[in-house]
Amino acid sequence: MNIHEYQAKKVLAQYGINVPKGGIAYTPTEAKRVAQHISSRGPWMLKAQIQSGARASGHFISHDAGGKGGIRQVTQISNISYETAQMLNNTLVTEQTDEKGKVVNKVYVEVYKEVKKMFYAGIIIDSSIPSITLLISDVINEDVVRLAHFGKESLLRLNLKYDSGITDEQIYKILDFLSLDKEYLRSFHDFLGKLLFTFINLDAQMIEINPVGIGEDKKLVALDAKITFDDNALFRHPDILKMKDESEEGERFLKASRCGFQYQEFSGTVGCIVNGGSLALEAMDIVKFKGSELACSLNVKGGVDKDKVASGIKIIMTNPRVEGIFINILGGFLRCNLIADGILTATQDVGVSIPIVVRFEGTNKDEAIAILEQSNLPIYFAQTPNEAIDILLKQMEIND
Repeated sequence: MNIHEYQAKKVLAQYGINVPKGGIAYTPTEAKRVAQHISSRGPWMLKAQIQSGARASGHFISHDAGGKGGIRQVTQISNISYETAQMLNNTLVTEQTDEKGKVVNKVYVEVYKEVKKMFYAGIIIDSSIPSITLLISDVINEDVVRLAHFGKESLLRLNLKYDSGITDEQIYKILDFLSLDKEYLRSFHDFLGKLLFTFINLDAQMIEINPVGIGEDKKLVALDAKITFDDNALFRHPDILKMKDESEEGERFLKASRCGFQYQEFSGTVGCIVNGGSLALEAMDIVKFKGSELACSLNVKGGVDKDKVASGIKIIMTNPRVEGIFINILGGFLRCNLIADGILTATQDVGVSIPIVVRFEGTNKDEAIAILEQSNLPIYFAQTPNEAIDILLKQMEIND
């Protein structure tokens, strides 16, 4: 689950992390009132609140928005309402949204902070190790994924230990990487240590501060903030769950969430339905190894009925990017025959014009296979994930 920048900064402030003073506004008048409250003379930053990076370099579709991006510096209080009016209710397109963009219905008004240096800081879970990993870069306002693949010399990666946190040795590596003196040890240790504690305590999957600012007083401040939480742990954080903004989620994401399923989208053509995170990762690796890519992945859970399973399957079937579907179910609490019934219901509602390959193992496997075989649907069966992907890619090629 993602949250907005203003919500992320509120969370960080609760954990003692320095953030600029600011407030949310839904109207131009409210934006001006917030600006006057947080600073008597400015400058101020106006930030469109959509869940996307690259807002500053983005553009509004409407010419009424003034030809500027979604983050603006304002020096005169008289311009706050005018600039806010340009952004509100207009659609902002960034390199991280699709071409349709996202409508801005609120702005964050923040005190402008003068800093002498900025850098990127992020904490993620590197599942390939596995480890909590700290990412540092002196390149700001850049997609960290792009940096990781094409600018590795600009990205410092440090694997952190859950129990011991960030060590002085690691802080010295960061200071050396950023060409900073050792006198910054304490401020970096304090800031990054609190960031790590926030990450662990809130079951986050990612925290990005892009950028972190270093003031003249050597203190660090989070000038921007993005937090992604583990959906599976949200039951432990009802206060975080309340921050969910359903208007930010696409229709397919929202339908999956309401069914209690996890849904992800990628850039490929293979749809994947599994009942476990490890099965999803396995499918992604096999598909990529065989020269293709996932279009989307749906992780269904036990404790649901046939109708919810069918609704979830229809999410994949109606994705226009999907040219073939791989269903990999390890039956246990979620019985294989329940998935088979869901497949039948979904295909009756939306039809089936693309190849579907199913691999069942576990509870009621034989019953599930019999259900689908008797349906006379063009569904293929496999014994292993590798075999299933081979069959699917071959059928997708024939369909082309």
